[in-house]
Amino acid sequence: RGSSHTAAMSRSYDRALTVFSPDGHLFQVEYASEAVRKGTTAVGVCGKDVVVLGIEKRATAKLQDPRTLRKIALLDTHVAMAFAGLTADARVLINKARLECQSYRLVAEDPVTVEYISRYIAGVQQRYTHRGGMRPFGISTLIVGFDPLDQRGHLYHTDPSGTYSEWKANATGRNEKTVREFLEKHYSEDASAEDTIKVAVRALLEVVQSGSKNIEVAVMRAGEPLKTLSDDEVDALVKVIEADKEAESESKKKGKSSASS
Repeated sequence: RGSSHTAAMSRSYDRALTVFSPDGHLFQVEYASEAVRKGTTAVGVCGKDVVVLGIEKRATAKLQDPRTLRKIALLDTHVAMAFAGLTADARVLINKARLECQSYRLVAEDPVTVEYISRYIAGVQQRYTHRGGMRPFGISTLIVGFDPLDQRGHLYHTDPSGTYSEWKANATGRNEKTVREFLEKHYSEDASAEDTIKVAVRALLEVVQSGSKNIEVAVMRAGEPLKTLSDDEVDALVKVIEADKEAESESKKKGKSSASS
């Protein structure tokens, strides 16, 4: 009887959003994070004068319009967001963030800073973790942009618990750990804009099997609008990256053979 009572109690913690389990867990928030880990990969990289968002695209049905399945969204003219997780949840959060950007312009007569809108999005996500009758947002976001005053690039990450933090490069979604490890090894603050874009694409290629077909990349430079690279541009980038990889492996082989001789 005791064991069945314990099992029933654990199930009640499992279901309740507003109740902590005895070992300090909020299970519904953890399950929302699990939904993020099942989502397609998103990558963000912040360079000296460029910020890059890259996402793994799911294969679309033959008769489906791929333009209706965007995972990179513009929040304001100088701020963009990519996400991993539930697309319907993201749509609601994006609309709230866009409304806040416009309200801020109306009241303050200035565009939002990237930190302000990231904090706002994290605040909305956090509010959905401690009220009854709600469930957490099943998405994690990467927010990039340039602050209007100093034109410095920023990259922020938010998760379903409502935590937000600034990064130089980060990934979210499935295989995020693999991609983050790659970024830790290859990211450079002093890299050129082209190299920053290449690092983002290379990071995605670590986990995307079908190459350029299933990759979408958006680039924002200081003072310029967000630009989504065309399929041909992404394909050309992937070919350059593959050629660089082959050249690297050849030089390593030559180095080994000369060392052995």
